[in-house]
Amino acid sequence: MKTTPALEIAEEPPSKTADPSSVDDDEHSSDTLRAGRFFPSVSPENWRDWRWQFKNRITSVEELSRYLPLSSKQQAKLHLVSLKYPFAITPYYLSLIDPANPADPVRAQAVPVAEELTMAGEGLEDPLAEHEHSVVPGLVHRYPDRVLMVLTDICPMLCRHCTRKREWRTGVWTRSHVEVQAMLDYIRWHPEVRDVIISGGDPLTLSTARLETVLAALRKIKHVEIIRLGTRFPVVLPQRIDDELCGMLSKYGPIWLNTHFNHPREITPEAMHACDKLLRSGVPVNNQAVLLKGVNDNLETQRALCHGLLRAKVRPYYLFQCDDVQGTEHFWTPVETGIQIIEELRGFTSGLAVPNYVIDLPHGGGKITVGPNYILARDGDGFLVRNYQERVSHYKNPGDNHIMSKEQVPA
Repeated sequence: MKTTPALEIAEEPPSKTADPSSVDDDEHSSDTLRAGRFFPSVSPENWRDWRWQFKNRITSVEELSRYLPLSSKQQAKLHLVSLKYPFAITPYYLSLIDPANPADPVRAQAVPVAEELTMAGEGLEDPLAEHEHSVVPGLVHRYPDRVLMVLTDICPMLCRHCTRKREWRTGVWTRSHVEVQAMLDYIRWHPEVRDVIISGGDPLTLSTARLETVLAALRKIKHVEIIRLGTRFPVVLPQRIDDELCGMLSKYGPIWLNTHFNHPREITPEAMHACDKLLRSGVPVNNQAVLLKGVNDNLETQRALCHGLLRAKVRPYYLFQCDDVQGTEHFWTPVETGIQIIEELRGFTSGLAVPNYVIDLPHGGGKITVGPNYILARDGDGFLVRNYQERVSHYKNPGDNHIMSKEQVPA
């Protein structure tokens, strides 16, 4: 696999900065407040320039200690963790962190903790067996009609609960032209593939032009019906969702974008503006949250998250049980926690606000949906069922034996 230096990747994207006239007043105000928190000397133009944000990510404990209060002991621990699991935080996402709260749920997703090493005993390097199901380098074909294209391991932020945390130690890379062509050839030769998911890393770290070459090639394959992009840019660096990107995406629909909000405080005016731009470009946005201990493992947070997503025109699609990834054990929650959250959402709020709670089974077993059981027992010609208020009813099952024959139909 050929690699590309990180600096080249970071400098590859287009040079256009956000047009101030295209940004709402509340977003301008949020920009000023966020930049002023930790970066008062940064100009508004740079703050809205996603390339500036990407190049100025916080990647060392020394840098981090300028913005968050860290004791010498804490700094030593974080440095030790970062030797195995590095970190990168965009200035924008850093501005969402409450520096006075060591248990801040936004901080927990971005800042390393000692538990990534001290609790790393049960997790697996590759719990979803992606390597085992790779048909060519970078292309995973696990389900019958869809494939996963992993184009790069580069992300704007290294989320501490990342499923592909194993990739962080191999250095930064992006798939070569030859490797991408091999993926495309496989898809061409397999007409059963109708759905292609493009992921990483984060595919939006690639330049708009480079990403377009992949999308254009996929659109020439007649049996590919839909394309999905998996990206956390709307959450951690929403400035990336610019006019050039949206204009390009609008040419290759249907494209669906799955993003990854985990906490209601991530739904900022900037993030909402990014999602709105995508929607106006014909790209629907779904959210795939992960259930994380200390971040969103309670009803109040999940309800606020899902309601906030709907206000941002984003569909709450999945709530994932945290994958069994080595170095994420401190985030794990009992499955019962997720079931209880769904139990307390369904019926008490709009069905649109209730995501599917799923477990991605280890060893490549695939996703399964889990949730409350509303069927209590088989009862004669039907079932005993309960509703969200615990009211029990008999539901008559309309089986074949209950359908009237022609002779039974009244004249």
